[in-house]
Amino acid sequence: MIPFSILDLSPINEGGVAAQSFRNTLDLAQHGEAWGYRRIWLAEHHGMPGIASAATAVLIGHVAAGTSSIRVGAGGIMLPNHAPLVIAEQFGTLESLFPGRIDLGLGRAPGSDQATARALRRHLDADPDAFPRDVIELMNYFSPDPGLPIRAVPGSGLEVPVWILGSSLFGAQLAAILGLPFAFASHFAPAQMMQALEQYRSGFRPSARLAAPYVMLGFNVFAADSDREAEYLATSMQQSFVNLRSGRPTPLPPPAAGYADRLGAQERAMLEQVLSSSAIGAPGTVATALKAFIARTAADELMITSHIFEHQARLRSYEITAALREGTAG
Repeated sequence: MIPFSILDLSPINEGGVAAQSFRNTLDLAQHGEAWGYRRIWLAEHHGMPGIASAATAVLIGHVAAGTSSIRVGAGGIMLPNHAPLVIAEQFGTLESLFPGRIDLGLGRAPGSDQATARALRRHLDADPDAFPRDVIELMNYFSPDPGLPIRAVPGSGLEVPVWILGSSLFGAQLAAILGLPFAFASHFAPAQMMQALEQYRSGFRPSARLAAPYVMLGFNVFAADSDREAEYLATSMQQSFVNLRSGRPTPLPPPAAGYADRLGAQERAMLEQVLSSSAIGAPGTVATALKAFIARTAADELMITSHIFEHQARLRSYEITAALREGTAG
């Protein structure tokens, strides 16, 4: 029986505001803690009208303060947007406030369009080695070595778990070389998942941080009391993704009956590919999909995301999923 965790984008619903999104995120974290989820991660995105978690470290502090045992982290911080020292100080602060509960997942995508990325850091480094260098620099700031010329205060000497996030082979290779845990974004970019897993596991080099490979995979769940209801709830995420890929990101729309039937062949094929790492249905349907996915990937942990419009329906989806976890063993 592997751990289940939560990925939350703090969605802004159509007609809603960020303040409500933050209240919903905290409520989800509190319920997730009670249901036995290991961690809740929040993702850095910028300029997205449907995602409120841009100030990721601030929101992590809010969620950690409102919970007591669930791990809270970034899934992830998009490191090209930041100076590594700033992130070390932010997560050193969080770890000091909430010891033993903070995770730091790092990605190399900007989490935004190019213009917004320039506004965040003023320049874009096209050097493919920039991200690995930044990761190593960031980890060095957590070193207890008092002889380092620059120290993160707080941060120095603190054990903040660092993960590499990825949706391609690059992240898998970097996590393997550095001996770090690896989280793959199979919930929205599953195409290279199996190849990435093979490269990460075969190339893994044990490190002081991690002795053996550890993989967490993103997995969409739209669970409800019937298959029909779950399929209806999933249309919010489907609309949101089609809008995003069409260059017109929107707040999370309410569900729309028969949405997929109104799409063209190209859009339908895109959704089928994106949702290939998903479970949509009643508890029995979801249980079968979860067990098959775990058996196929040998994942060490699943990061469950349920991008559902109505908050109570989203909670219900996570509740059903948590209750099914024991049945995924073996």
